Amino acid sequence: MSLPRVLTVAGSDSGGGAGVQADLKTMLALGVHGMSVITAVTAQNSLGVQGAWELPVEAVRAQYRSVVDDIGVQAVKTGMLASAELVEAVAELISGTDAPAVVDPVGVSKHGDPLLAASALDSVRAKLLPAATVATPNLDEVAQLTGIRVESEDDLRRAAAAVLEYGPRWVLIKGGHLSGDAVDLLTDGSAEHWLRAPRHDNRHTHGTGCTLASAIASGLAKGLSVPEAVTAAKEYVTGAIAAGFSLGAGIGPVDHGWRLRG
Repeated sequence: MSLPRVLTVAGSDSGGGAGVQADLKTMLALGVHGMSVITAVTAQNSLGVQGAWELPVEAVRAQYRSVVDDIGVQAVKTGMLASAELVEAVAELISGTDAPAVVDPVGVSKHGDPLLAASALDSVRAKLLPAATVATPNLDEVAQLTGIRVESEDDLRRAAAAVLEYGPRWVLIKGGHLSGDAVDLLTDGSAEHWLRAPRHDNRHTHGTGCTLASAIASGLAKGLSVPEAVTAAKEYVTGAIAAGFSLGAGIGPVDHGWRLRG
């Protein structure tokens, strides 16, 4: 029996904590076969992003077609897409693929470095979000996309409704930047799932967004429903954050292999 196959379409993080590297580690830990389309190369470490170079659209399209046409996929996850051209090309590719798509609308890095051109925001709203089975914005990305500033749990519902207007089937608003418990809201506009986890006092959280989106895609590839996949992914990421470790002089990564260490 072959493993479920999941494709990440995202940027490379040379430090190994986020991006395609985090995605593939997550997929391995969760028992699916991970494949990758590199959209950009970053020079990145625990202190931040020192440089980023996006790949040509034709290189991204060729990688995608190469994998999907031969190997096939049960789920696709998107991360850093950098430019309007890349956003539109990837939106077109995932729209034409018969598999659920988890869209992590990456706007800024953990260190505050911009990873998406301002000109690409319209393309994310108009092309990418409508192609998403699940969109997973954090609070900064919600503000970028909708103008809504979430300051309390009550605002999460308003933020979710605003993102859903752009067309994803489900949205997971990640409330990790609020104080108190780490609370996320998953909704398709009718059903609501509130996901709570204790907040771990650990600053080594590089890669949480990439890891969560990849974990959701892995669950969907295994045939879980969206609420089941998101619940399982939240549990996995919470453990990975608790086990996050120091690396370099800045913010270290979450531990993708925490379950493998018993």
